[in-house]
Amino acid sequence: MPPTSFIALLLPGAQECQRATGIPASVTIAQAALESGWGERVRGNNLFGIKADKAWKGKTVDVPTHEVIKGQRVFVVDKFRAYDGWAECVMDRARFLKANPRYAKCFRETTGEGWARAMAAAGYATDPAYADKLIAVMKGRKMSQYDVAAQVPA
Repeated sequence: MPPTSFIALLLPGAQECQRATGIPASVTIAQAALESGWGERVRGNNLFGIKADKAWKGKTVDVPTHEVIKGQRVFVVDKFRAYDGWAECVMDRARFLKANPRYAKCFRETTGEGWARAMAAAGYATDPAYADKLIAVMKGRKMSQYDVAAQVPA
């Protein structure tokens, strides 16, 4: 899907999520774009590549993927969360990030770039260049223009 169409579809939910949680819409959209190839590789409406751990009680989908393990890129098939739609996925990602103490520092950040670096530092992805890739997507599409004021206490 063209990036402009992808952004248009995701923008309302990303901004609603930012108002409710403080997670910048720019980083939500950039992460969804990076993880899904601008909506081309979406299984189970999971835009962010969130895996289904033992605690997950919702739907799942088996997805072939690559991970970086001990410095080596390897192919694996893993269980990922599945959703009925993208809006549900965006809000579940927010709950996932809020519920995991390792992402607490992210919520002190106020910019998409700060969020990208904090998420990567917290271990969101195994790719050592993850933050730089997110930031490149945000800057390439001037995504900071999509950020709105949060309506939650800092």
